[in-house]
Amino acid sequence: MSVELLGVVLLGLGYLALLFACGMAVERGWVPVRITRHPIVYTLALGVYASAWAIYGSVELAAKAGFGYLAYYLGAAGAFLLAPVLLVPIQRITRTYQLSSLADLFAFRYRSRWAGTLVTLISLLAVMPLLGIQVQTLSDAVYLLTGSRYSAAATLLFCGVIAGCAVLFGARHSHRHRHDTLLSVIAFESIIKLLAMLGLGAIALWWVFDGPHGLQQWLEGPGAAAQAATPQFEAPQWRTLLLLFFAAAFMMPHLFQITFAESLSRHTLLQASWTLPLFLLLMALPVPLIWWAAQSINETVPVAAYAAFLMSEHWWVGALAFIGGLAAASGTMMMIALALSGMVLNHVVLVARPPEARSDLYGWLLWLRRGLVVAVIAGGWLFAESVGRYHSLTNLGLAAFVGMAQCLPGMLALLYWPGANRKGMIAGLMSGIIIWLWGLWLPLLLDLPTLSLPLTPLMSADAPIWYNVTLVSLAVNILLLLIVSLFTRISEGERSAAEACSVDAVIRSKRLPLEAATAGDFPTYLAQALGDEAASREVDRALAALNLTPQERRPYALRRLRDRIQANLSGLMGPSVARDIVDRYLPYRHDDAPVTDDIHFVESRLEAYRSRLTGLARELDGLRRHHRQTLAYLPVGLCVLGDDDELLMWNEALSSLSGISGDSVIGSRRDSLPPPWPNLLGSVLNASHTPLYKQAVSLHGKDYFLTLHKAVLSGHDSRGGSVILVEDHTEMKWLEEELVHAARLASIGQLAAGVAHEIGNPITGISSLAQNLRYDTDDPALLETADQIQQLTQRVTKIVNSLVGFAHGGRQSLPLPASPASLSTVSEDALHLIHLARSGEDVSFTNDCPDDIVVRGDAQRLTQVMVNLLSNAKDACDAQGTVHIEAGKQASHAWWRVTDDGHGIDPSVKHRLFEPFTTTKPAGQGTGLGLSLAYQIINEHQGKIEVASPPPGKPRGTAITLWLPLYQQDDHLPHAQDTDC
Repeated sequence: MSVELLGVVLLGLGYLALLFACGMAVERGWVPVRITRHPIVYTLALGVYASAWAIYGSVELAAKAGFGYLAYYLGAAGAFLLAPVLLVPIQRITRTYQLSSLADLFAFRYRSRWAGTLVTLISLLAVMPLLGIQVQTLSDAVYLLTGSRYSAAATLLFCGVIAGCAVLFGARHSHRHRHDTLLSVIAFESIIKLLAMLGLGAIALWWVFDGPHGLQQWLEGPGAAAQAATPQFEAPQWRTLLLLFFAAAFMMPHLFQITFAESLSRHTLLQASWTLPLFLLLMALPVPLIWWAAQSINETVPVAAYAAFLMSEHWWVGALAFIGGLAAASGTMMMIALALSGMVLNHVVLVARPPEARSDLYGWLLWLRRGLVVAVIAGGWLFAESVGRYHSLTNLGLAAFVGMAQCLPGMLALLYWPGANRKGMIAGLMSGIIIWLWGLWLPLLLDLPTLSLPLTPLMSADAPIWYNVTLVSLAVNILLLLIVSLFTRISEGERSAAEACSVDAVIRSKRLPLEAATAGDFPTYLAQALGDEAASREVDRALAALNLTPQERRPYALRRLRDRIQANLSGLMGPSVARDIVDRYLPYRHDDAPVTDDIHFVESRLEAYRSRLTGLARELDGLRRHHRQTLAYLPVGLCVLGDDDELLMWNEALSSLSGISGDSVIGSRRDSLPPPWPNLLGSVLNASHTPLYKQAVSLHGKDYFLTLHKAVLSGHDSRGGSVILVEDHTEMKWLEEELVHAARLASIGQLAAGVAHEIGNPITGISSLAQNLRYDTDDPALLETADQIQQLTQRVTKIVNSLVGFAHGGRQSLPLPASPASLSTVSEDALHLIHLARSGEDVSFTNDCPDDIVVRGDAQRLTQVMVNLLSNAKDACDAQGTVHIEAGKQASHAWWRVTDDGHGIDPSVKHRLFEPFTTTKPAGQGTGLGLSLAYQIINEHQGKIEVASPPPGKPRGTAITLWLPLYQQDDHLPHAQDTDC
C-alpha cells in the first residue's frame, strides 16, 4: 500500500469517524432536541438528493449538455414547489396508515401484495445503477488522488464502514419510526458537501480565474470556442429530463423515506418546499465554474466528471473534492440501503415466508434488516466493480431515473384517479419496465442491439436512446393503465383504499362487529401470528395511542383498535403482511344485519381534515358542523341508535342528565349501557306509539320522570337507525304534586279560618264571664281562678287573631300603609305561630330585638316574612339547635337578622335562592315559595335581603339579614301639605 493511498484512506476514515461522533452525540442527547428536530435539519436531510451525481455527474452532464445540467436541480425543486398538491397528500396517507415506502403505498392502494413486490423489485433494479455511481465515484476519486490499483479495495473498506454506520444509526432499534440520529448525520453531510462545492467554486473563480473579470475574459476569449462546441438539449429532451428528475425527487426509495416516513409534520414539509430549492440552487452554482476552470487549465479533460481534481495541482484541492464526494456518496448509500432493506424485507422476504409465532419476533426482523442493509451496500460495490466502471455516470444515472419514472403513472392515479385498479397499474407498469429493461438497463450488462421501439420513426433520428426509451415506456405504461382500468372492475377493497388515498377524500369504514369481545382478547388472537410478547406489545402500543383500556368493549373502539394495530404492523412488516395477519386473526363477525357506514368515524376524520377543505366542500362542512353542534347542544336529551343497536350520538344534555359522558359510550351497544338506560331506550324502540310520558327511573340516587320520543330514520338517502329525545319532566311532575298539595293546604286554611272564627265567640263569652266573676264574689281563690281564666282567654284570642291575620296577610291589596311596626312585637307574633307546629320542639328560639326599633311597614306581612325565615331556620337545625333573632339600627335603616346553627344552604341553589319553587326539601314538605314571597314583601317595603352561609367567623349555619327603613313621625301624614292655601 503506497503512502498516498494510506493518506487517502486515513482521510476518508477520519471523515467517517467524524460522522460516527456526530451520530453518537445526537444518540446520547448531547445535542438538544430543539436542534435535531428543527425544520432546517429535515431540509438538509432532504439534501441527500444531491448524491455523488451532484458532485461529479452534474459536471459531466454540463460538459455534455451545457446548462442542461440544471434539469437535475430544477426537477427536484419543481416537485417540492408543488408540495401542497402533490407531497402533502402522500404524507397524509403515509402518516395515517404507517406506510414507509413506495411499495407500501402501492400495496395499500391497489390492495395487492404482488403490487408491493413488483414495485420493490423495480426499485431494486432502478436504484442499483445509482448505488453503483456512489461506489464508482469513490473508487475513481481514490484512484485519481493516488494512482493506486488498490482503489477498489479501499472503496470496499469505505463501504464496510458506511454499512456499519447505516446499521448503527438506522437499524439499531426495532421500534423507531423517525431516525433522529440518522437524519442529523445526513444533514451534517449535506452541510459538508455544500461547503465543499462552494469551496471548489470559489477556488475556480478566485484561484483559477482571478475573479469574475478574469472569468468573463476567458469566456469571451479562449473559452468561447469550447462553449460553442458544447451540445445543448433540444426542448423536448430538456422537458423529458425535467420530468425524470421531478419523479426521482420523491419516488426514489431513499428520498421517499426521508420525505414522508421521516418528516415531522405537514408544516415542516411545506417549509422544505422553498428551503430545499434554495439548497439545490447553492449546490448548482459552482458546477459550471468547476468545468470552466478545468477547461481553462487543460486543453482536453479526459474525464469530465472529475474536473475538480484537474483544477489545481495542489493536493488539498483534490482532497476537498474527495471529501465532498465521500459526503454525498456515504449519505446516499446509507439511505438507499435502509430504504431498500425495509422494502425487500416487507415485500419479498415476509411475503415469501410469513412471520410465525416467535418468542423474539422483533429481534428476528431486526437482524434480517441489518443483513439486508449490508447486502444492499455489498451489491452496490459489486455492481460498480463489474458494471459501473465501464459506463459513464450520465448513462448510469439516466438508467436509474428512467426506471423509477415507470412508477409515476401509478402514483398519480393513486392520488387523483379513484377508478384505477391493480390490473391496469400492473399491466402498465410491467410493459413500461420491459421496455426500460431492454432499452437501458440490460445494455449496461450485455452488448445488445439497439432496440427498435414502436414510435421510433416519429422521433428525431439523432435523439439519444434514453429519450426514446423514456417516451415510449411511459406512453405505453399510461395507455395500458387507462385502458385496462376502464374495462375491468375495481374490487371493493381497492375502492375503499382509493377513497382513502384520493385528495380530500375520507375512507368510509363499515360498522361491523369483531369476533373479539374486548380489547383484552386481542393479544390472545394475535399471539398465534406474532407470539405472546410481540402481540402484547403491539396491542399495548395501540391502546396507548388511542387512550383505551384493555376492558374496552365498545364495537366502535374495537374497530379503531384493530385499524391502529394494522397501521402499526404496516410500519413493521409492510401493509400486505399486516393486512393478512389482521384479517386472519382479528376478523369481523359477519351477521345477517345490514352493513352500514361508520358515521362516527367519518365525522372524526372530517374534523381532522377540516382545515384542508376549500370551496364548496368547506361550505358544506361548515353546514355539517352547524347541524352537528345544534344537536349536540340541544337543551333536550338526544341519542341516535343504529339498526344494529350501536350508539351513534349522545348529546350534552343527555350526558348531564344521565351522568354518562358521550365519549365513553359512543360506539357501544345499547345493552352495554349502565342501567336503567338499556331497558328505558328499549321500551321506546319497541313501543308502537310514542311518546312515553313520565317514565319513572332512578338516577344518581334520586327519582326522575322522563318522557321519551322516537323518530325512525328511513328513506332513500338514510343509513337507518332511530333518534330518541329524552325530556326531563321531573320538575313538572313535582310541580303537579305541589299544586295538589297547595290546593289541599288551601282547603285546610279555609277550614282553619272558619274554626278560628267560631272559636272566637265562645272565647269572648268565657272572657266576659271571667270578668263578671270578679264582681260576684270576694273569695280570693275564685278571684285568682278568674284572673287565670282571663289570661288564658287573652292568649287564645291572641293566637286566633294571629292565625286570622296571617291568613289574610298574603292577599294583594292596596299599597302598603306607612304605619309603624315594632320588630320586637312582630318577632314575638311570629314565634307564637311557629310554636303552634309541634315539629322542631327540640330547637330553641331567642328574641333579642329591642323594643324601640320601629320600622315603616305592614306588621302582618312582616310577620309572614319572619314566619317563613324561622320555619326554614328550624328545618335546617339539628336536634338541640338554636335560632336567634336580633335587630339594630344603622343610619335611616334597621337591620333584622335571623341566625341559625344548621347545616347551611346548598351551594347548588344559593344563586337562585329567591326564585319561585326553589327548595331542597323532599316532595310534600315544602313548596319553594316562602323565600320568594319574603323577597317580594321586603322589596315592596323598600328594603333588601342579605344571605351569609355560613355567617362570618362561624363554621356552619346561616344568617339572613333584612334591611328596612325606620319609621319617621312625618311618615304618618303623607297628605299634610295638600291644602287650598
